Amino acid sequence: MQGGVDDLAARLPNGALIGVPADYSGVPMALTLALLRRKVRDLRLFCLPTGSLQVDVLIGAGAVVQIETSAVSLGEFGLAPCFSRAVEAGTIKVKDSTCPAMHAQLTATERGIPFMPMRGLLGSDLLAHRADWRVVDNPLQPGDPIVLVPATRLDVAIFHAPLADQEGNVWIGRRRELATLAHAAERSLVTVERVVGGSFFEREETAAGALSSLYVEAIATVPQGAWPLGLGDRYPVDGAAMRAYAKAARTAAGFRTWLDGTLAGVPA
Repeated sequence: MQGGVDDLAARLPNGALIGVPADYSGVPMALTLALLRRKVRDLRLFCLPTGSLQVDVLIGAGAVVQIETSAVSLGEFGLAPCFSRAVEAGTIKVKDSTCPAMHAQLTATERGIPFMPMRGLLGSDLLAHRADWRVVDNPLQPGDPIVLVPATRLDVAIFHAPLADQEGNVWIGRRRELATLAHAAERSLVTVERVVGGSFFEREETAAGALSSLYVEAIATVPQGAWPLGLGDRYPVDGAAMRAYAKAARTAAGFRTWLDGTLAGVPA
């Protein structure tokens, strides 16, 4: 189904466990702002595997109660100020993780198995803070410890991609982590730069980079839908806009001014 970005936002319920991509994978910033226009609340974010501007904005707006991530930052533009304030104030629950663990949890869901074994977490102090991770004996070699991380089933995956075709397939190229998000979610809501004719699966050169419409509930065409973040080789990060955000969001009042202006169509 194709509609507008506000139509997509209306499909995402309060309290949902949402899978969101890292800043290099195609962040749906236009959809994020549409969610805030409709005053979404009580979201639980699962970042694959890190969060950036999208996550910071959702937290600053008071729309998040829990986040599972390996990191949240604005990259070269500094710390994520709203995230930092929320952690210090204890207003959100943080489930600290690692990049491999987060990928493993969704991969387990893809494969229809209850957990994935991991060895790299052994010796980490994260184990003391994750009651849902279990250290067990390798059943094939007693005395050999292994960590089990549980499969995670997302309510919704949201991301931005370059293209969709008229059949609802989405071209993600080499960003296969977006396929992992979609496969591990009950449904996916996707914004794209544009829709093209035909089917990606009809051509050898596009089939391998396509996500089947079986995993996509709805699509909205939103040119520059990742702005001010970039989208692969389509367009770069808007450094001036990111610096303006980082400066404004240093204080809660500054963030609110930025958000109000952005939602009103007058970004800083």
